[in-house]
Amino acid sequence: MPIIELEIEIKGNIQTCFDLARSIDFHQISTSKTNEKAINGRTSGLIELGQFVTWQATHFGVNQKLTSKITALESPFHFRDEQVKGAFKYIIHDHYFEQKGEIVVMKDVFNFQSPFGIVGKLFDRLVLTNYLTKFLIERNQLIKEYAETEKWKVVLNQ
Repeated sequence: MPIIELEIEIKGNIQTCFDLARSIDFHQISTSKTNEKAINGRTSGLIELGQFVTWQATHFGVNQKLTSKITALESPFHFRDEQVKGAFKYIIHDHYFEQKGEIVVMKDVFNFQSPFGIVGKLFDRLVLTNYLTKFLIERNQLIKEYAETEKWKVVLNQ
C-alpha cells in the first residue's frame, strides 16, 4: 500500500490553512487542470464531519467519479477524508496542521491502493504515486499562495 507524506510551511494562520484545505470551492480552483467538480453531497463551502462529496474529474484522459467522506475532524488541527465510492480500492487522506509561531506546518498523509491485484500494485508504484505526489504538491503550493496573501478572503468569504 503506497503512502505519500508531504509537509509544507505556510506563513499564516492555522484556521485559514485548515479551512482552505477543506473548502469545496478552493478544491475546485486548485484542481482546475483535471476539471474537478463537486456534483453531489456538499458541493460548496466548508465540508464538515460526517459529510460527503462526490467529485467528477478527468484523470489519464478518463472521466471519473469519486465520493469521499469526512470521517474525522478536530478543528483546526486535523481532518480525514476517505473514499467511500470510486476507482481506488481505498483512499485515506489525513490532513494535519500545527501552528509554530507565524508558521503553519501542513502535513498530508495519503494512503491509497488501486484495485486489480498485482497489476494495480505495479501501476501504483510505477505511475500513480508520482502522479498523485505532484497533484498534492501543486495543491499545497496553491494553499500556501492563498494563505500567505489576501486571496484566501475571496474563497472563504471573509
